[in-house]
Amino acid sequence: MHARLESLSARCNLTRHARVQPLASLKMHLNSLTTKMPPLSSPSSLVAGIDLGGTAVNYTFFDGTRFLIDGLCEHPSLATQGPDVCLQQMADGLKIAAERHKVSLAELNYIGLGTPGPASPAGVISVNGSTNFAHSAWSGFDVRGALSKKLSLPVAYINDGNAGAVWGHYVIFGAQNHATSVSAIIGTGLGGGVVIENRVLTGSHGFAGELGHVLLPWHMIPGLENARPQCNCGRIGDLESVCSLTALEKSLLPAFLPGYPDHELAKLGDMRKAARLVRGLAEKGDPLARQVFAAQAHALALFFDQMVTTFDPDALIVGGGAIETSQEFQQWFISQIRTSLPQQWEETGHIPIHIMPNGDTAGARGAALEAFKALPSS
Repeated sequence: MHARLESLSARCNLTRHARVQPLASLKMHLNSLTTKMPPLSSPSSLVAGIDLGGTAVNYTFFDGTRFLIDGLCEHPSLATQGPDVCLQQMADGLKIAAERHKVSLAELNYIGLGTPGPASPAGVISVNGSTNFAHSAWSGFDVRGALSKKLSLPVAYINDGNAGAVWGHYVIFGAQNHATSVSAIIGTGLGGGVVIENRVLTGSHGFAGELGHVLLPWHMIPGLENARPQCNCGRIGDLESVCSLTALEKSLLPAFLPGYPDHELAKLGDMRKAARLVRGLAEKGDPLARQVFAAQAHALALFFDQMVTTFDPDALIVGGGAIETSQEFQQWFISQIRTSLPQQWEETGHIPIHIMPNGDTAGARGAALEAFKALPSS
């Protein structure tokens, strides 16, 4: 554990700004938010945000006016070793993060915790376990209650995709608004959420906003007409099965690589390694990689079409590691979504599509915002 905490200490000692660059329309707004955020309430109430993922744990602190960590403060996750090990790791990591950024844990009032689902709104992991925490002890585990007991602090729970959606909505629309947004966050899987008037939609069982599992007419995507994309959840043709890192490995590369038998990715003979190289090649304009990303953009367009007819949102937001790229590539990707959208009504045809700002830290920041909302004074 000592070595792992040293690793966290080293990462937290570095201020690294997220690589995701906002669209031009957001530049001025985001520049004003780098150190100071629109206040939600009294600036004297300090909260922490913890984004617990299958591969990393990320931390932040928020005092009502600003986030006290500018970039990532993370370390490898031990979630696959079970709840006991993971809870101790989160507690130790929070202490290291606080020390490195000169935050007094004694002044903390609330913790916001985001994890992958499925889980109830109260933070109880599904009896079927979490899709990214491959350990049987997570089945039916009350992660919110356990962390609260461990830290002797109240904890607000939020699904990690919903946390990212909260952050994206807040940074675009501010603290007090009546807007509706739909976010899709492309990572190993596909997360996201729907935010209406600053409140994320969770549903009665916590499954609202599991946007990656919305079914699509995938056969309408050029190049996938004869494919059978399967999600890890077992569904055929949901958004995650055609728009995620996992989809690159399991569905998209197997569908498109036969058309490029001499491509460097075909010569690798390893779909998992190849999938991790696609984004970099796409940024450079590689035809195969661009075709693969165009397919993912088309999938998002079909998904967003359903969201427009369901929620008539004020904004559509795209985030995640897949688009932590140059602004030029982001603009190309957004244009691919826009041109692939089915025909819209005149009134809904111009809904803006934004890149989620500060995408690396979105989960932790969204969790911190949820904790701040839960304060008695909020």
